[in-house]
Amino acid sequence: MITPHSWNIASKRGLRFQCGSFTIGNLRSEDREQVPTTRPLTQTATSRRPASTSSYAVTFSPELDLILTCCGEACSSDAPRGEFSTRVQHILQSTGLNWNHLLQLAQQHGVLPLVYRRLSTAISASHPAQLVALRQEDSLNAHRALWLAVELLNIHRHLATRGLEVLPYKGPILAETLYGNVALRQFSDLDFLVRPRDVLAVRSALAELGYTPALRLTQAAERAYLKSGYEYTFDNSQGKNLVEVKWQILPRFYSVAFEVDDLFHAAVEVDLSGHKLHTLCDQDLMLVLCVHAAKHGWRQISWLCDITQLARSRTLDWAALRNRAAKLGIARIVAVSFLLAHKLLATSLPAQLEVESDPLVEPLAQKIMQQIVGNEEFDSESLAYFRLMMDLRERRGDRASFAWRLWVTPSTGEWSSVRLPGVLFPLYRAVRMCRLAGRMLSSAASSSKH
Repeated sequence: MITPHSWNIASKRGLRFQCGSFTIGNLRSEDREQVPTTRPLTQTATSRRPASTSSYAVTFSPELDLILTCCGEACSSDAPRGEFSTRVQHILQSTGLNWNHLLQLAQQHGVLPLVYRRLSTAISASHPAQLVALRQEDSLNAHRALWLAVELLNIHRHLATRGLEVLPYKGPILAETLYGNVALRQFSDLDFLVRPRDVLAVRSALAELGYTPALRLTQAAERAYLKSGYEYTFDNSQGKNLVEVKWQILPRFYSVAFEVDDLFHAAVEVDLSGHKLHTLCDQDLMLVLCVHAAKHGWRQISWLCDITQLARSRTLDWAALRNRAAKLGIARIVAVSFLLAHKLLATSLPAQLEVESDPLVEPLAQKIMQQIVGNEEFDSESLAYFRLMMDLRERRGDRASFAWRLWVTPSTGEWSSVRLPGVLFPLYRAVRMCRLAGRMLSSAASSSKH
């Protein structure tokens, strides 16, 4: 667990982050527990970004305009500083910017640290009062990032003493490797990839550190879940869902067959505060980031920032990446990810990905971009979501496999809604089909009303 003593250790070990005026020595215990939250968004006037500075084809708020400007610049190492400042001043002078809405939207998209750092260099003299709230939230994010970075090292060390090999990814590792600063990325948990055979041993080791699984299953349900599911989340006295242990990248019904042993074999060594850890190699990480964003409908701009930053900061074998994506049946997902980054962050498209070769990529990206900009409600159990996941697969077999597995694979919802004795456990497949049919009918009825 993190203690005040641990904070001092972390400071001495040199975890890198800069947070305006705050220093480690001034951290208060009450600050350490505060975590930025997403607030309901208010409605504001809309504006349109000039066509000369972006490829936008939809209307969006001035707050989102400013956020995308900051993130586009944050992801670019060669963008002229003067051009950025000019663009920011144009937005501030020509639109009715709502600073509270800007803060809420930056939090929602997980890009508050990037937005604050860019704005603090461009308008700190002209708008010091408006930056106060952003600076406070940025400081809280830095506290949280350091807390989790230290906890990651503690957990990794404990698992290593038990002979358990894990691959931490996302979270502090991704922030450090992509941005060089654990506080420049918002994250609220720690992700560990483990081999399927080690899941139960890792769970027992985490229990020794005070972590308890959020999911309680019968033996029969657990056996089924280890085959069809992909993660366990863990709570402790500091909060809920702080640790995610994954033995697959996605649930089985998504029909994307990453071989976990191959991911371990290709893992690379990285440095986090002087500690050597292994994580996903760049080629694998890019594919994992793309499918993770797709699974959540690309609803956070931070995921596109990560993809863009990885593409800019590393030497990737684009031809090999495209071939690997094609073998996994996720070439369209990768293409849509990069086209969204191009449209929203004005980044260049890698020619080797041949985005234009798939005629469905452009309309899919346009539809998703409108949903992001319109802040449309995201429901991963709706009929529209299932249709999107199928449309994102270029191979007919993958679409059929997704539909079939989605239809017949019971999961935690079925096991918790109906209690069946062990001898009747196979009947959960029928329970799944009934529940899913009910949700689809409800979703279709809701859509028809609108």
